Formats: sequence, structure tokens, C-alpha cells
Amino acid sequence: MSCSYLVIHLVLYWKHWSLPLMLWISDVVSIIVGLSFCYAGLFEKGREDEDSHLSEPLFNNRNTNDNGQRSRIGVERPTSYENANLLSIFTFSWMGPLVSLGYKKTLDLEDVPELANCDSANMIFAHFRNKLESDGNGCQVSTLKLVKALILLTWKEILWTALLSIVCILASYVGPYLIDAFVQYLNSPHQLQHKGYVLVFIFFLSKLIGCLSKRHLFFQLRKMANRVRSALFVIIYKKSLKLSNRSKQGHTSGENINLMNVDVERTGLFSWYLHEIWRVPLQVVLALLILYKSLGLASLVALVATMILMLANLPLGKLQEKIQGKFMDSKDRRMKLTSEALRNMRILKLQGWEMKFLAKIIDLRNFESRWLKKLLYTSVITGYVYLSAPLFVSMITFGFCVLMRIPLESGQILSALATFEILQEPIYNVPGTISMVVQIKVSLDRIASFLSLDDLNTDIVQKLLRDTTEVAIEIVKGNFSWDIHSPNLTLKDINFRVYHGMRVAVCGSVGSGKSSLLSCILGEVPKVSGAIKLNGTMAYVAQSPWIQSGKIVDNILFGKEMDTERYEMVIEACSLKKDLELFAFGDQTVIGERGINLSGGQKQRIQIARALYHDADIYLLDDPFSAVDAYTGTHLFKECLMGILSSKTVIYVTHQVEFFPSADLILVMRDGRITQAGKYKEILCSETDFIELVGAHKKALEEIHSIEHGTALDNLINGEKNDNMLCSEKSIQDEEREYKEPKKQLVQEEKREKGGVSLSVYWKYFTAAYKGVFVPLILMAQILFQFLLILSSYWMVLATPISKDIKPYIRGSTLIIVYVALTLGSSLCVLIRSIFIVTIGYKTATLLFVKMHLCIFRAPLSFFDSTPSGRILNRASIDQSAVDTSIPHNIEELLISVIGLLGTITVMSQVAWQMLIVFIPTTIACIWYQQYYITTARELTRLTGVCQAPIIQHFVESSLGSTTIRCFDQEERFMNTNIKLVDRYIRPKFHFSGALEWLCFRMDLLTSITYAIFLVFLISVSKGVLSPGVVGLAVTYGLGFSMYGVVWDLCGLENKIISVERILQYVYIPSEPPLVVEENRPGYDWPSEGKVDIVDLQVRYAPHLPLVLRGLTCTFPGGIKIGIVGRTGSGKSTLVQALFRMLEPTAGQIWIDGINISKIGLHDLRSRLSIIPQDPTMFEGTLRSNLDPLEEYTDEQIWEALDRCHLVDEVKRKEGKLDSAVTENGENWSMGQRQLVCLGRVLLKGSKVLVLDEATASVDTATDYQIQQTLRQHFSGSTVITIAHRITSILDVDMVLLLDNG
Repeated sequence: MSCSYLVIHLVLYWKHWSLPLMLWISDVVSIIVGLSFCYAGLFEKGREDEDSHLSEPLFNNRNTNDNGQRSRIGVERPTSYENANLLSIFTFSWMGPLVSLGYKKTLDLEDVPELANCDSANMIFAHFRNKLESDGNGCQVSTLKLVKALILLTWKEILWTALLSIVCILASYVGPYLIDAFVQYLNSPHQLQHKGYVLVFIFFLSKLIGCLSKRHLFFQLRKMANRVRSALFVIIYKKSLKLSNRSKQGHTSGENINLMNVDVERTGLFSWYLHEIWRVPLQVVLALLILYKSLGLASLVALVATMILMLANLPLGKLQEKIQGKFMDSKDRRMKLTSEALRNMRILKLQGWEMKFLAKIIDLRNFESRWLKKLLYTSVITGYVYLSAPLFVSMITFGFCVLMRIPLESGQILSALATFEILQEPIYNVPGTISMVVQIKVSLDRIASFLSLDDLNTDIVQKLLRDTTEVAIEIVKGNFSWDIHSPNLTLKDINFRVYHGMRVAVCGSVGSGKSSLLSCILGEVPKVSGAIKLNGTMAYVAQSPWIQSGKIVDNILFGKEMDTERYEMVIEACSLKKDLELFAFGDQTVIGERGINLSGGQKQRIQIARALYHDADIYLLDDPFSAVDAYTGTHLFKECLMGILSSKTVIYVTHQVEFFPSADLILVMRDGRITQAGKYKEILCSETDFIELVGAHKKALEEIHSIEHGTALDNLINGEKNDNMLCSEKSIQDEEREYKEPKKQLVQEEKREKGGVSLSVYWKYFTAAYKGVFVPLILMAQILFQFLLILSSYWMVLATPISKDIKPYIRGSTLIIVYVALTLGSSLCVLIRSIFIVTIGYKTATLLFVKMHLCIFRAPLSFFDSTPSGRILNRASIDQSAVDTSIPHNIEELLISVIGLLGTITVMSQVAWQMLIVFIPTTIACIWYQQYYITTARELTRLTGVCQAPIIQHFVESSLGSTTIRCFDQEERFMNTNIKLVDRYIRPKFHFSGALEWLCFRMDLLTSITYAIFLVFLISVSKGVLSPGVVGLAVTYGLGFSMYGVVWDLCGLENKIISVERILQYVYIPSEPPLVVEENRPGYDWPSEGKVDIVDLQVRYAPHLPLVLRGLTCTFPGGIKIGIVGRTGSGKSTLVQALFRMLEPTAGQIWIDGINISKIGLHDLRSRLSIIPQDPTMFEGTLRSNLDPLEEYTDEQIWEALDRCHLVDEVKRKEGKLDSAVTENGENWSMGQRQLVCLGRVLLKGSKVLVLDEATASVDTATDYQIQQTLRQHFSGSTVITIAHRITSILDVDMVLLLDNG
């Protein structure tokens, strides 16, 4: 109301000069008081409301850390924003202490204050979930429902920003409205002096109110964006924990990473475009009213021209939506493959396939680039049309005036030019708004479709009350299928009952449904018919170990309180004591992503320890002994199953026949059915499947002929130390000396650059494409544009009379022809500049992408061991996105701002050069403020980047382990961790927006005062000295005088250029040795014998970590079979990695057939050796692409290999045969089948040196026996190095190497 009164009084003032001074003062006071009331009413009270009616938060233990201790997050240091008074909020002074601290030192996350309680992710999510589920149908989330919930979540901010938007718009139109009056005042010699000062005061006040309202508008919009991000991060994470297996297969990890990285970020921007829908029409209407006052009917022509330009958006918007959708889809496909390659980098390098996968990723990127190019050039067209909009509208309007003989005066022209300039914003924002609304809609659709995916059905398992029955697990007439719509059932006609305290062994051949049986007890497999009853709590050990990044102790406790006595007992039972002593940090050692710095056995035993510590009633163990050696396996069985779990119900899947006799019930499975059930002796009497499994084991054992073998075997099984053991006193002393070195964890904190973004980063960006040739051309185009624009304004002002009394100096046609020529020239410059910028941006993005990916794929394995994939994916996704689209746009914006500001200063100084005396100190003050602020802003931006990766990593990790999380009933704790990570990310983001507005507020104040001084100077000069038209032009340009635009764009660019800095970090990672060394290429038939000499080999995983192999010397003669045995963690797998040069030796050498392997290229080495790795890996694609990724073999050869590895029947049963689909991680193939596929790869390759790294750990004894026979037959002349955990796997080897502690 106050603003409306002010406008009405201004209109009256120009018609009647008699309004009292007190009226003006009351208007100003009422506006300020009104704004204060609005703020207090909407926000100060709002905070109290939120605290009171949300007194019960979503999770009561929000401030409890993982070990149950109270953390002081949120209590430690409340945000200064929450406690700020009204004046401090108004002037952003609450940011002062943080800006000051950032100027003195490099900020760390601990220096950034906490968020206010109402801005914490916990509170926001509680609100958001209530709004989303208000209609009672929480599962089905449509885009409309999602938008409605987001609007209800942020309605206070929406109201407040709407109010500020109105004030901002009204203030911006005061100048254009009064400019004509100002010119007339300067032109008439008899006007009173005080009226000039009143005009100056109104100009100054409108500029000041406009600036202040804009500052608070932007701050609130950013705050709103943060609320939206917090809500979406948490709800997507919560959904991911509840997804069914089928939903997971339909939504790959690449898509989910993009969902969290790109779509949530983009949806956060929806607040910026929310008000544009009504702002644009309001601005157009106000502009037309001013034009009508100045130019009469010509304003209607301006309206038509404006409407045509706006309507031109519709086809462009549709086109952009289509391109954007395709671009995002192609990006998803690339991210999916990148994520898969990073997960399996060890296998890719062992097989020498990494360059093939890189080529695939670059092919996908090239396809994505085609859409990117279309997107960028479409945005150039929209940008060109709208940057030229004020020029075209003014050209048509003035042309119409000349045509209709409407007299044009300087004052009217200036008023019209100022209005066109303001009109540029709504017209310019229309394409941006349409484009962003389109992108946000695409993102909202993707988020809504993810939130609508099917959850895991929680009613599959019927939970019985404890102590009501002796039955622990019962399945009656159970039929289950992973794909509920498939006619083929996964498990058929399952009937069994397990009583409390029973031990049940599940066995069967590969792919018979053993793991699926455990999954259906967990409630993971959709039920077609039947009933599952369960009595008691459960603990689960998965077949593929799922280990969280973090400390070993946290993985074992898994959210429970520390009970030292039980913890020690569990560590002892799981044989982890010795392993923990060998780790530099004991159980405080930080595990890399997916347990990358642990051996397979260590991961498995940590999983078992986690289950034991949980003290559940029912234990489901999926092949728990496969990854550990025979001695450890026996120890685990005795201590865990027969010891700690002796009174518990245990169902264990195993292929080890020696663990069957201890079972109370054995279930034999084939083709998804339980074919036999009973005790060991009962089943042994019946001639069926079970005999095959046990028979194969006995057959293998019978091959021990001599008593010497038997003695050695006993020694190995009983773990007796004899004289030949490698672990002597000397190595113990070495070990002690080793640990005196400074200790460092394997996974270090993410590297964060310190100080300013180096100029070299800008230089590298600008000169990456075409050596920077286009940079001066872009500058020239923009300077020429500004020059022609100013020239056209001067021409119109000087060529038209000041008032009606004076005759026009030149003919109307000449006036308009020159103006059109100048206008078209300047619009052409805009087009040239935009095309050049986009071309350079596109080329640079492509070059940086290829460079970074080449460096990542050529990095040594130690890089992937110590770098969580979230960090790499962030660079490949978010940072690459910034380089693709944001940075070229930021550069263009900065160029427009800087040259526009210089143009404004030139025009103002040309009228009154004395103003330079004011401009220079103002500029110096602004630069000082900017320098004072930039250190804080920069570090806050970097902290934001560093704090985002853990959210993604935790999300990906939790998705992979969701079965374990659900089984242990830990969803709430994981949700808490996610909420804490989101708060950590939003904290620097929130304070960055506060810092930016802190700076801009002070700059706006300085520029408003400068403008007021300029106006006072103009009215103080004697009349007649300056031309009123030229003075009016300077005042018109002065309306847009602000340092804010330059600072905003400069900071925006610096924030985005950090993405280039982060990409360049990975462009310079040390590379592995060359793939091919031309002068040292081995012969075509190398290795011909397969003789391996190891000489004094010493290996460590990283320079700061202890030695793993300590001076190993031995010879493997060519063509013989060697078994490598030893406790878990003794260095068996490390020796294999050294053989493949995954780890370069610290000292010593390895020779194969007389060639030192460190002298030849990596591809020459790795492509001539074969390996079946410990973790069987399959990639998304087809069976053919998994067996032969390099496409070197014929179909006949592939079928032959499948026949030899006993997979041919399984493949023939599948519809696609060789083209059968393989889903992400090979999830639709069992663990044993994946192992057989790996065997198939080796059979195709047929190398002279073959390494089996616990290769048959996941298959049953019968299949293991068949595999051993196949290997004997087809690799009889090869050197076969077997790392084994089963005695049967090494019974027929020629030599055994026993390792202990390296």
C-alpha cells in the first residue's frame, strides 16, 4: 500500500505542485516500516512457529553419532543468522564475522556456523514428507504432486519474494517515468532549484529501494533453493533404501547418480523462475504505460513487437525441451558406463581392457556432444533474439512514430530508451525461463518417476511374536520370482521348517537358487504364492561382501554401542586379531570404497564379525567360507557356527563338503527346487544330487597318494609353524621398524586447492581451444556492440529537438535510416560474439573431457584404491556439466557486464568529467570490498564442492548394501548420516549466498550515493552550459549504473571455473608406465615356456604404508602347477598384483621367460597373461560382450569355451543365447555363473601363464572338480598359479608356496 501511495503521489506531484513535504516523508517512512513488519511477520515469527509445532523431529537421535554418543552438532555454534537483529539482517552484517575470518585464514568446515534449526535437513524433510503424503497416497508421486509439496514447503519464502519482486519492479520504473520531467526541468530556465533536489531525491530513493529489495530477494531465493535441495536429497535417499530389486534393475546407478548430482541441483533453481510467470506481464504493462505517456499510440506498436518476440519463444522452447531430454538421456548412458568402469577398474586393468572401455565412454560422449552442440547453438539463437530485443522494439516504435508523424523530443526518446532497456529484462528472461522451466520439468519428471518406483513389499514375511513358538523359520508352499511378471519362477514349491537353535546347510550346483532362498527369507524376492513365517531378529552375511567406507570398528559395530568384552570375543572368533595388528591404525584403519584396501577374506570376516556382534536370533550366511583359506574357514566354522552361534538358528549356504556333517538339516537345491532335505547320513544313503557334490570332493581327496602329502596337509590345516615358514624373526623386526614410519590412512581427505583460482587455470581454459585465437575477436565484437549502441542513443538524442517549440533538425526518414543501420550493426556483433563463445566453450569442454578421462584410465590402481569413485564421478558429472554449459554462459555475462559498466562510466564522465573524482574512489572502494570478500566466497564454494561428493558416495554405497541395511534394521541410522551430510553440504552454500549479498549490499550503497552526487552536480551547473538532451542521456545510462552486475558475474565465473580447476587436478595425476614400449616389445610367442623368476621382491600399496611383500625370492619352472597358500592377508593377492604390475615393486624384479617384466609395456604384459580374479565380474551388456569385449573371437570359439566351462546348457536355455542380457554388476547371473564366465574368458585367451585367484571359491565342489579337470586338460603345458582356500583346489599341484606376513 505504501508503495502504491508513493506512485500515486508522484503522478499527482507532476500535475499539481502543491503536495506538502510531510506527505513525502510519511510515504518513505511507511514503506520502510511496512517492509520491516513484513519481514518480522513472515520470518521472525515463522522461526518460532517451526520450532514449536515441530518440537518432535523426524528422527529423535538426530544429534547422536554412530556410536551412540551425543554429538554437539547444532548445539556447538548456532548460526549468527538465527540470532541476528533486524538491522543486522537488513544490512547482512551477520555475515561480517565469517567474512573477516575468511580474510585472515583459509576457512575450514568447522569455521562455518551451523544452520538455523528451521533450515536443517531434518526439519525440512519432516515438513516436506507431511506435505507429500497429505493425501494419504505416499507411494504414487506425480510431478504435479511433487511441485505442490515443494510450493507448500516454501510458501513463506514465496510470499516474501513475491513482495520484494513487486517493490523491485516498481522502483525500477520510477527513473524512466521521471526522465522526461528531468530533461524539461534542465531545459526551462525558470524552474525553482528545490524542485531539482526533490527530483534527485526521488531518483536516489528509487535506486536505493530497488537495490535493497533486490539483495533480499536474491538471498531469499537462494535460501529457498537450499530448502528444496535438502528435501529432495533426503527423500531420494530414503526411497533408495526401500526400492525393490526389480525397481533397482530398471534404474541403474548412473541414472541415480545423475538424479542426485544434476536433477536435484537443477530443481533447486526452480525458486528463481517461480515468479517470472507474473513478473513478465507486470513489467510489460508498466513499460507500456510509460511509453503511452511519452509516445501515445506508438506504444501499441511496441506492445505488438514485444508480444511477437515473446511468442517466438514457443517453438524454440519446445525444441530446447526435446534437445535437453535427449542430452540428459545420453549423459545417463555415459555416466552408467563410467560408474561401471570405475567400480571394476581392477579387472579392466588386469585384463588389459581399460582402453577399450575408455573408447566406449568417448563414443558415448561423442553422441552426447552432438546433443550438447545442438543445445548450445539453440541457446545462441534464443540469446541473440532477446539481447537484440530492445534494439528491434525501439527501431519499430521510432519508425512508426516517424511514419505517423508523431513528434519526437529528446526527453520522450530518453524515457522510451530507458523503458526499452528495462523491457529487455523480461524479454531476455523469457527464453531463459522457458529453457530452465523445461529443464526443471524434465528433472522433476525424473525425480517423480524415481519416487514412484515400487518399494519392497514388507508383507512378504509374516513376523511372529517371540517366544510364542519353537519354529524360527517356516515356508509353506512357497513360490517366488525375482520378476513377478515372468512365467519362469525363481523358486518353486518351497516347503521347510526350521526350529530355534538348528543349523541348516544349503547346497546345490551353480545357479540352483541357494542365494535366492536366503533372499526370500529376508523378504527380498517377490512372493507369487505361499507363506513365510519368521520368529526373531535376523543377521545376514552376503555372498559379495558389502563393506562401508569408514573405520573397521564402525563396520563391525554397525550402529550398536561398544561392548568391549563382546567385541574382543567376536574379533577373536573371526580371526581378525592378527589382521588388525598388521594394520598401522588397528581397527581405526579407514577402509577405502567397497573395502578396496582389504583382501577378499578380510572383507568376508569383517562381514561375519558384523553379524556376530549384532547378536540376532537367526543368522543367514551366504557362502561365508568361500573367500577364506582352509585353516581360517575351519577356525570360523568352529568358533562362530559351533561356538558363539551354537544356540542360534543358522542357515548357511556352502560348497565345502566338510561343513555338512555338523548340520541338523541339509537342503539340496536344483533348478529352484529343494530336491532333498534331511540329515547328512540320511541324504548320503539316497543316490541323488548330493552324492555328486560329496563324491567330487572324495574323488579329489583320493588323489593324495603319499604320506608326505598328508603330513604337509595336516601341517597346513592345523596351522603348525615349521622351519620353512617365511615369517622369521627378521621379518618381525622389519615390521616393527616399518611401523615407526609416519602413519597415514589409505583414503585421504579430498584435495582442496587453497587461495585464489590461479590465473593459469583461466589461461589454460581460454587457450585450450584454437590456442585462444578467438578471445581478442570476442572482445572486439562486444566493444563494437557497446560503441554502436551508445552511438545510436546519441544520434537519436542529438538529432531530435528538446521541446515542441523547436523545429526538427533533420528529416524523419534520415533519422530512422541511420538509427536502423546502427541498430542492425550492433545486433550483428551480438550474434558473432555468441557464436564465437559457444564454439570455444564446446571445443574446450570436449578437450578437457578427453584429457581427464584418458588420465583417469591411465592412472595406477593405487589412485582408485585411495580415491572414492564419488569424487571421480562428481568431476565427470557436475564439473563436466559446468564446463559444458555454464562457463561459456558465465564468460558471456561477465563480458556484457564489464563493457556495459565501462560504457556507462564513459557516457557519464563525458557530460561531467569532474565525476571521475567520485568514480575513482568508488571503484577503489568496490575493488577493496571485493578483495576482502573473495577469499571467504572462494573457500565456501570449494567446501561446497568437497561436501557434495560424500552425499553421492553414501547414496551409491547404501544402494548397493540396502539388503544388509534392511536386515540389520539400520535404515534410521543411515537416514541420519544422510541428513548430516546434507546439512554439511548446505552450510557453506547458505553462508556463500549471505557473503555475496553482504558484498553486493555495500556496493549498491556506494553506487547509489555516487549516482546521487552525479545528479546533484548536474542540477548545480548553470543552465545553458550543458545540452539538456546529452545530460538526460547520461542520467538514463546512470539508472543502470551498478558494480553489482560485474561482481556477481565475476564471482559466478570464479565459482564455476573451480570446476575447471577440479578437472585439471585429474588431468595431472601420475600415469602408469607406458602400455607399449616399442624398443622392448616381446616376441609374438612370448611367454613360450611360462617360467617365472621372482628376485628379492618388496611391495607396498602406497609410499606411506608398510611393506606387504618383504623380500620374496623364488622360481616357478615353466609348465608346472603352483599352489600359493597362506592365511588371509598374508600377501597372496599382492603377489599376483605385482606379477601383473598393478603394483610396481619398491625393490626386486620379476622375470618371465628371461624378460624383466618391468621393462616391457603394460598391455604387452597383461594381454599375454590370464587371470580368473577373486571377485567374478560381469559388465552390463550381453554375454558375448562379457566373454569377448575386444571382439577378437568367432561365435564357434565362444560356444566351445562355454562348453568347456560347463555353461553351454544354461546359455542355450536363455532366449538371446550369446546375446542374452547382462544387467548392471551381472546381478541376473548367480555368483557361481559369473565365476564360470570368467573361466570362459581365460579359455578363449589360452595364455602360457594362468593365475587363479581363489577362482572357484563361489562354485560347488562338483563344478570345482569339473573346472579343475578342464584346466588340467587345456592348460597342461602352461604355468598355472593357483591361490587357493580349498585343499581340493591344490591337491594336484607340483609345488606349493606358503606365504605368511609377506
